[in-house]
Amino acid sequence: MQKQTFHRAEEIKKVIQLTPGRQLTLTRPLVMGVLNVTPDSFSDGGRYATVDSAVEQALRMEQFGADIIDIGGESTRPGAKPVDEAKELKRVIPVIERLRNLSDIPVSIDTYKARVAEAGLDAGADMVNDISALRFDINMAPLIAQRRVPVVMMHMQGSPRDMQVDPSYEDCVTEIVVFFQRRIALCETQGIDKSKIIIDPGIGFGKRLSDNLQILSHFEEFSKLGAPVMVAASRKSFIGMLHDTDKPADERLGGSLSAAILSVLKGAAIVRTHDVSETVEALKVLQAVRNSA
Repeated sequence: MQKQTFHRAEEIKKVIQLTPGRQLTLTRPLVMGVLNVTPDSFSDGGRYATVDSAVEQALRMEQFGADIIDIGGESTRPGAKPVDEAKELKRVIPVIERLRNLSDIPVSIDTYKARVAEAGLDAGADMVNDISALRFDINMAPLIAQRRVPVVMMHMQGSPRDMQVDPSYEDCVTEIVVFFQRRIALCETQGIDKSKIIIDPGIGFGKRLSDNLQILSHFEEFSKLGAPVMVAASRKSFIGMLHDTDKPADERLGGSLSAAILSVLKGAAIVRTHDVSETVEALKVLQAVRNSA
């Protein structure tokens, strides 16, 4: 991948520097492909549990137009039990190493454990996606600061094991905004440059149906925090609540695309999705319309 050089200030602001030498440009919405190397993820558990199948899927998503591959070795579905570090490392590191030997596509390691994140970065990952927003492991923030890599911080009420046990908010959007204001401030005191921070309001993580809809309805509020915002609504259960059928999670494409497009129209910079090809196609139509205006 040829490294681009930017000169104008407004262009530089739209670049997230990776390592080593890769970068993400935010002049259009980016697509992050989900790669769950787990036996029990809510949507595709077990489908990519071997190194060969996982790497094949990653390369397939790259071919379909993904900008980032997000590799995770622990299910964070509602009610999921934690996975120990050794098992998580065994699942993800060989995949990252093999993929890095075959492709230069930016790779994100999806973990809240500093040791797993460090090993993922050493294996060739470029960034960290932490569902706990650096809260579950006291060593994660120092690691991000030391390695100078981008980090996605997600909002979640509770933990995956209990997050959907009676979540409660007085004003969901305002509370999430305040949460990120505090986390961003803490990052800066820890030596993490704000230009490395991406935020994710955490649709489906400790949220009621009404909360998820409020997040989508007021998504522009998160962009006001001055960091790129990622939407991760792909195949989430709230879609099934709105369209009550017996279809499994991997058949929630229509609702996933609707949430993605709505969020991009309201400022989302990154779309995290299981359905890369369809999402890329939808975003290309949106971008073409925008460019023709």
